[in-house]
Amino acid sequence: MLTSPPNLLTFVRIGLIPVLVGLFFVEGAWARWLACAVYTIAASTDYLDGWLARNLDQHSRLGRWLDPVADKLLVAATVLLLVAFDRAPVLPALVILMREILISGLREYLAEARLVLPVSRLAKWKTAVQMTALGFLIVGDAGPWWLFVPDVGFWGLWAAAILTIVTGWDYIHRSVAHMLADRAEGPLRPARGISPTR
Repeated sequence: MLTSPPNLLTFVRIGLIPVLVGLFFVEGAWARWLACAVYTIAASTDYLDGWLARNLDQHSRLGRWLDPVADKLLVAATVLLLVAFDRAPVLPALVILMREILISGLREYLAEARLVLPVSRLAKWKTAVQMTALGFLIVGDAGPWWLFVPDVGFWGLWAAAILTIVTGWDYIHRSVAHMLADRAEGPLRPARGISPTR
């Protein structure tokens, strides 16, 4: 399954990250727009690989592990670069990164306990807002003034941070409930549902 279409798209997403990083160090408005295009393509592969996996029935353990890792690498690299180049506010960026680390730890625990939690609709909205805001921030003031690109990115990232706190709390609450239920019931039960990608 290493060369299945969903996994190949995930590898493409990871491979585009160094290209995105390099473009941040290139001067000129064209570099910002190209970086936004690379980022958009990389972010789009997240939806496409999941769609292909479902429609081609090509799920694999590698894909379940690699897909969320690729997402986090893309988001973390983009957020850190935006803050480093003074194109994004620090506080919401910190909230987003801390949530990713926290949820990664929880998922590792739940995976060992053979428990899974489905992605909530609000979490999907959080991801959409976050990805859109990051794209606007990449372009920044290289965008046309009448689109208010930096402002849309700025407030979009704050909105994503608020949704990050809400969905993170929901995930923690549900995880703890499962942990306590398992402790009361004794032996671990088989995994249920679909492993979350966010």
